[in-house]
Amino acid sequence: MTVPVVAIVGRPNVGKSSLFNWLAGRRIAIVDPTAGVTRDRISTLVPIHSHYIELVDTGGIGVADVDNLTEQIERQIQLALDQAHVILFVVDGRAGVMGLDEEVAERLRHIPKPVLCVANKCDTEALDPQAAEFYKLGFGKVVCVSAQQNRNRAELMRLIQDHLLGGQRPGARDGQEAASSLAPGSSPPAPQIKLAVVGRRNTGKSTFINSLAQSERVIVSEVPGTTRDSIDVRFERDGLTFLAIDTAGVRKKKSLQNAIEFYSLARAERSIRRADVVLLFLDATQRISKVDKQLAEYILEQYKPAIFVVNKWDLMTPMPTGKMGDYIRATFPSLDFVPIAFITAKSGKNVHAVLNLAQHLHKQTNARVSTGDLNRVLRQALQAAPPPLRQNRRPKVYYATQVSVAPPTLVLFTNGPELFDNTYQRYLLKTIRDQLHFNDVPIRLYLRRRQRADQPSVEEIPALSATETGRAEKRQQSELWKDI
Repeated sequence: MTVPVVAIVGRPNVGKSSLFNWLAGRRIAIVDPTAGVTRDRISTLVPIHSHYIELVDTGGIGVADVDNLTEQIERQIQLALDQAHVILFVVDGRAGVMGLDEEVAERLRHIPKPVLCVANKCDTEALDPQAAEFYKLGFGKVVCVSAQQNRNRAELMRLIQDHLLGGQRPGARDGQEAASSLAPGSSPPAPQIKLAVVGRRNTGKSTFINSLAQSERVIVSEVPGTTRDSIDVRFERDGLTFLAIDTAGVRKKKSLQNAIEFYSLARAERSIRRADVVLLFLDATQRISKVDKQLAEYILEQYKPAIFVVNKWDLMTPMPTGKMGDYIRATFPSLDFVPIAFITAKSGKNVHAVLNLAQHLHKQTNARVSTGDLNRVLRQALQAAPPPLRQNRRPKVYYATQVSVAPPTLVLFTNGPELFDNTYQRYLLKTIRDQLHFNDVPIRLYLRRRQRADQPSVEEIPALSATETGRAEKRQQSELWKDI
């Protein structure tokens, strides 16, 4: 069952992106006074009563792009119009009818789909009479709204639903067909995995997204900084639904030239926080930069499973992958567990292998281990390499348990967290990662002071039966959640 598409179109600077964010209920698209900020199609799922629609923001029709990407922007607009079931033709209620508005209207008249004329920036009722001149464009009722003042949202959503449930123009077959998608309870499948694709500018992120989606979903250009927003692209593979988040290429903070690039950076970081798995793109033809290191550090701070994706590998023949792998490992010593993938996004080589690897990492980060297995591994690690004395005291681990997943979160009860230095903590994490099948994902580790004086150390805990382990896990987790 397809989700009906509602496309937002209009000339530049009529408030399309503000309207998109307002209807979505959250800040997704970049809003800036500069004309031509939006280039790609930006979409999100929006609930409308008990149903869902896919709302799509587009670039301004007629914009002269400063990077000569006008043709690509126009193609993205046309793709949105082709897929739409209902079109929101946005105009500026305060500015009145402009010549470019009439050109947009002429283009839409030849599309046999419901078109709803939306006069934005009508902040008060006193401005509504000015919007009456938009009736001459020939699209029937003009709905006056204000995204900034939160005015008439309910009416606009009702009109969208009315159009989807049959359309209001003769021959509007797409609107009638969309009615079947608005059957009660028709909600789109939630994505099983959200993938954030991040990296420097011009590393091939958008090409990779298009290859995954098997469609021209985002603009691909040699111009650095083509992508500005974080763009959610839903696609299906092997019966599973995925969400790929294409992000703007990141630059050094001191190199950010304007507010648009600043917001792009902020959205890239937000995309990392939203993601289940992060794909950090590296250009095989370029040296690893400070920006790459900063991104990797941020990914590590967020405890996100990640893959180093080395793109454009076809240009490095006959260099062995091992040489590049050694270079990456030496550059990112704290991320030695992160897998490395070598791809050529332009030809699609190894693209689906990266998707399979991402699924594997997602499974790892959501895995749970029994308390008995965890304490057994810790006992072996402590016996193989006992922690050194600190402050004339011997560090002890009394008990350990897993309290959460994504990331796997472990709590170790000790006789003093300050007795375990960072080096020894890394040793414990490496042992746990290798022995308990968390090989490729980050683990969050908490050290706590013991709660009860009579608690035995982990070296003294006997192996537990499966039943005893389950009881111990439930009892310990109920205690831990109170003070974590």
